Amino acid sequence: QVQLVESGGGLVQPGASLTLSCLLSGRAMEDFAMGWFRQAPGKEREWVAAIRGSEINSYYTDSVKGRFTVARDNAKNTASLQMRNLNPEDSAVYYCAAAKLIEYNTNRPDLGFSSWGQGTQVTVSS
Repeated sequence: QVQLVESGGGLVQPGASLTLSCLLSGRAMEDFAMGWFRQAPGKEREWVAAIRGSEINSYYTDSVKGRFTVARDNAKNTASLQMRNLNPEDSAVYYCAAAKLIEYNTNRPDLGFSSWGQGTQVTVSS
């Protein structure tokens, strides 16, 4: 069974940068598309970003486009989410997710994820 562990969350000021990391174990990451989701108090879980094989095949929700960058390192079985110019609306628990390639379609990059991490808290406040 695939296991995912996120790290890197914390408390930062508006305008700051923060990078989250995700370690996949149990399988080879090359067999999966990787994604990031977030959930703020009182709101439903929101898809943030995803990456299939490389940064060329990366996708973002409009609210983070140009500020967030998703990447992966298959040799290390890690994925990352680099966040810049953070604002209070970015505050949430961020989750790493994995989708088997056979269940993943880049025409709907927010769908197909079946494995999830435990989440890491990101708080943006002055």
